[in-house]
Amino acid sequence: MRTIRFARTVAAVALTAALALVAGCGGSDSDAGAGGDGKSLKKVTYLTSFGNFGRDSYAWVAKDKGFFEDAGFDVEIKPGQGTGGVIPAVVSGQAQFGPIDLTGGLLHMGSGQAKDFVAVAAIQQRTMAAIATTEGNGIATPKDLEGKRLADTPGSVVRNLFPTYARLAGVNADKVTWVNGEAQTLMGTLAGGSVDGIGQFVVGKPTIEAVTKKKAVLLPYSDVMPDLYGNVLITSKKIAEQDPEMVKRFTNALLKGLEYSLAHSKEAAEILERNVDATNPTAAAAELELMAEYVTPGGSGTALGTLDSARVARSIAILERAGALRQGMTPAQIIDFDLVPKA
Repeated sequence: MRTIRFARTVAAVALTAALALVAGCGGSDSDAGAGGDGKSLKKVTYLTSFGNFGRDSYAWVAKDKGFFEDAGFDVEIKPGQGTGGVIPAVVSGQAQFGPIDLTGGLLHMGSGQAKDFVAVAAIQQRTMAAIATTEGNGIATPKDLEGKRLADTPGSVVRNLFPTYARLAGVNADKVTWVNGEAQTLMGTLAGGSVDGIGQFVVGKPTIEAVTKKKAVLLPYSDVMPDLYGNVLITSKKIAEQDPEMVKRFTNALLKGLEYSLAHSKEAAEILERNVDATNPTAAAAELELMAEYVTPGGSGTALGTLDSARVARSIAILERAGALRQGMTPAQIIDFDLVPKA
């Protein structure tokens, strides 16, 4: 009897071990909480910079291609509402990562509107901020903005940086009227004719033309402020201090998605369309193609994600001279250079 019981026990243990081995090796769709190595995935919420346009498709690509999963993350991607929306969401813990315009971040931090966040990688090496309009609205130069009505989200970098842009471009900012809008409806507002222009990134040109059925006209901020960086990836100071290796893994995975998207713009647009119903894949692919020169400018050899302390200091000096930023800010206050990818 003891022999029979022992044999049954051995058989049960062997069966349990075999089942565990099969479950650990096969990797099934139902095992949503584990990565390819069988380890559990860390849940992360990521905010896009501004809605769900082609310029932000690289996050969806990083998820679709398994770059996030390979790095140990289960990522939920949500649409952001510009710098003024992404910063408080990251600081409060509603999201762990998101891109903001570095200049917008400096303005928020310098004015005391926000703190407790750090930039850990560059997305664009030059600012893509711009005023966008269409032919027929009487705007061809910065001076033409006087007497016009513009729309943007309240916390956007385009809107917050406008007084500095206007001063450097010779525009009387007091003669320009701003009204509130939302990220996903701004282009429709422009198409409807209730405003003369909108705050937008230069890569929004194809989407503007697709929505308005008119030729787009853009006034890039980089024309008068060439030293300014564009979007940077941020996280909270708490996360950066408590889990720097996690930040590096996430950053590397996201930058892989960015690199792949720029090399395969059509595929990236198709991935975005599968995840966001309202996507215009032709316009999304065109946005990525326009963005490429801002991510790795003109053969400079700049590695993806890098940030230069001296150049950030020059950006700060530009804003200080324009009276937009208090004196004394340093690059290290907003950037964790220990976490930024190396050139």
